[in-house]
Amino acid sequence: MDSIVKSCEQVWRNCLDIIRDNVSEHSFKTWFEPIKPIRIVDSVLTIQVPSQFFYEWLEEHYVNLLHKTIKRELGLEGRLEYNIVMDNSGGQPITVNLPAHTIKNKTQEVTVPLNVVSSIKNPFVIPGLKKLNIDSQLSPSLTFDSLVEGESNRLARSAGMAVAQKPGGTSFNPLMIYGQTGLGKTHLAQAIGNQIKQNFPQKTVLYVTSDKFSNQLVDAIKGGSAPDFINFYQLIDVLIVDDIQFFGGKEKTQEIFFHVFNHLHQNGKQLVLTCDRPPKDLKGMADRLLSRFKWGLSVDIQAPDLETRIAILEKKMYASGIDLPRDVVEFVAHNVTTNVRELEGALNSLLLNSTINKKEPTLDIAKQVMKNFVKNISMEISIESIQALVCEYFKIQQEALKSKSRKREIVQARQISMYFAKKLTKNSLKTIGEFFGGRDHSTVIHSCQTVEDLMETDRSFRGYVEEINKQIKLSTL
Repeated sequence: MDSIVKSCEQVWRNCLDIIRDNVSEHSFKTWFEPIKPIRIVDSVLTIQVPSQFFYEWLEEHYVNLLHKTIKRELGLEGRLEYNIVMDNSGGQPITVNLPAHTIKNKTQEVTVPLNVVSSIKNPFVIPGLKKLNIDSQLSPSLTFDSLVEGESNRLARSAGMAVAQKPGGTSFNPLMIYGQTGLGKTHLAQAIGNQIKQNFPQKTVLYVTSDKFSNQLVDAIKGGSAPDFINFYQLIDVLIVDDIQFFGGKEKTQEIFFHVFNHLHQNGKQLVLTCDRPPKDLKGMADRLLSRFKWGLSVDIQAPDLETRIAILEKKMYASGIDLPRDVVEFVAHNVTTNVRELEGALNSLLLNSTINKKEPTLDIAKQVMKNFVKNISMEISIESIQALVCEYFKIQQEALKSKSRKREIVQARQISMYFAKKLTKNSLKTIGEFFGGRDHSTVIHSCQTVEDLMETDRSFRGYVEEINKQIKLSTL
């Protein structure tokens, strides 16, 4: 038995010596070092691979190299057999037998040209352009500096910055950015591309929408230039594909992109993808593509919170050289909560209306304009307006709510104000606390709980709260 194992290991070592000279060191360590020789029987070498996916990758990328290497070591009758360790099986690994002639046929069916010819057709411009002349298709204005950071996109932005500092050299490959429409996925993806161009001018960066990729492929197939199309995309160092969900149901597009993806990833190139949903929810997508989308990092961008929405508006105002009253900015930010695109659209409409009517934007004008963006819009309920109503009810000064006074009536008014601020506005606990003398979020939580407890046990207190609630509702009509 030992002699068989030794012979098996010796043959595989000889094969590895040949393979190492024909692949990159990175590819060798990734795809060949994990393989274990099992046995040799009748010129059939059995090797064990870690998974079904690992086997598929060898079949699609190195089967021809393996075929020639085995024949060189074991003669014309030499064959290769895979022993696959199935995930979560817990039992004996299954064995897949692939005779030499089957491997050869498989190669002819699945391989695509990988060698770059001296002159290829550039689907973005004209035929014959060299690598350094490829236009990135990026918008220069979509940068990290122009992207407002908030809780909703902090993780995605940090991952994007890491990729931009070391494209292809992090575990975030591919980087999949997903989220609903208008939340800044395209902005972040292009910001990554622009930053990489700045950090690494020698790298070729390309941004393309999924629709454009599909349409280019159709044109290439019609023109008989599909190999050039593939070769072009294999030149790219950083490929950014926007709205990957539109590949769903397009089998030929998925097949070609699968090979482009594999080639780029295998050679240490960076892929950045955007999508309107997480990979697991993609429909009409081949399993082998879905598995590759999950290799790196999938990170979502959520709808921006109030503070981030205000910051976005202020940044856009600054870039445009305009200034709006604070109450108008807060009103827009309070009422447009769905996505960044609608938020900017609301601001543009407000500015256009003001320009046409030659009137300074006011809160009343904002309410009229915002009816096009928000249904059943009513007067804004702000923390200040709540404070004013509560203080008027208890006959105390509004500044007292921000003081450190522990007088019973002031503490009670402060707690009720915090309660309604949390209940009726979209402000965070931190923001609410800042309106009450810089108190922290735990104070706000305690105040709200105190009000709820007293409403259940104190009939007079409950009457105060209900009366104030009625006055707040009347003020918004």
